[in-house]
Amino acid sequence: MTTTARQVMVIARRSVRRTVSQPALLVLPIAFPLVLYAVVAAGLEAAADLPGFPGGSYVSFALTITFIQGAMLCMNNVGVEVAHDLESGFLTRLTLTPVTPTALILGQTLGVLVLGLFQAAVFLTIGLLTGATVAAGAGGAVVLVALFLVCVAGFGGVGALVALRTGSGEAVQNIAPLMLVVLFLSSWNLPRDAIEAGWFRAIATGNPVSYLLEGMRSLMVTGWDAQALALGLGLAAVLAVFTVATAARSLDRRMVRT
Repeated sequence: MTTTARQVMVIARRSVRRTVSQPALLVLPIAFPLVLYAVVAAGLEAAADLPGFPGGSYVSFALTITFIQGAMLCMNNVGVEVAHDLESGFLTRLTLTPVTPTALILGQTLGVLVLGLFQAAVFLTIGLLTGATVAAGAGGAVVLVALFLVCVAGFGGVGALVALRTGSGEAVQNIAPLMLVVLFLSSWNLPRDAIEAGWFRAIATGNPVSYLLEGMRSLMVTGWDAQALALGLGLAAVLAVFTVATAARSLDRRMVRT
C-alpha cells in the first residue's frame, strides 16, 4: 500500500469513528429521507394511475427520493467534520505531518461512503418491505447503489468545499434548506413529461438533480435505460471529481497560509 493510500485509510477510519460516536450524524441522513418517502408515497400514490406513468407503481418511483436526499444530507456530515477540524486546529497541526490535502479530502470522502453503504442497505430494505421493486433485478440494485455512492461523494465534496471556503460548520448547515429547494424543483415527485406547469417542467429539465433521480429511477421502475444511466452517472461523476478536487486545492491553500 502506498503512503497516500495509507493516509487515506487512516483519515477514513477517523471519519467513520466520528460519525458512529455522534448518533445525529448517523441517524438523520437515514431518518429524514425515509420520512419524506413515507409522506410522498402515501400522498401521491394516485399519481401512478396517470396515463403513461412509468412502471405503474408509485412506491418504486418514490423510493429514489430517499437516495438523493440521503446523498444531500451526507454533505452536512462531511462539511461539519471539516469545519470542526479547522476550528479545532487539527488541520493546522497536519501541516507538520506528511499528510497531503488530497489524502485528507479523499479520506473524509471514503469515510462518508461507508455511511452511504449503510444508508443504501436501509433504504433498499425498507423499500422492498413496503412494496417497491427493482425492475433491473439484482444487477440493477448493485448499479443503483454504485450511482448513489458517486452522488454521496459529490455532495460530500460540496460540504467539504463550503466548509473550507467559509471556515464554518454553520455555513454548511445553512445550505441544507437550499438543497431541499433544489430537490423540490426537480422531477422528484412526477416524471418531467407529466408536469403540467410549463415553468416548473422547464426548471426541472434544467435541474441536474432531475437526471440523478432519473438515473436511479430507471433501474427501479423501467429497467435498463442506457440514456438515463449515462446522464445520471456522468453528472454524478463530474460533481464528485470537481468538488473533491476543488476542495483539495482549497485545503492546500489553507495549509500553505498557516
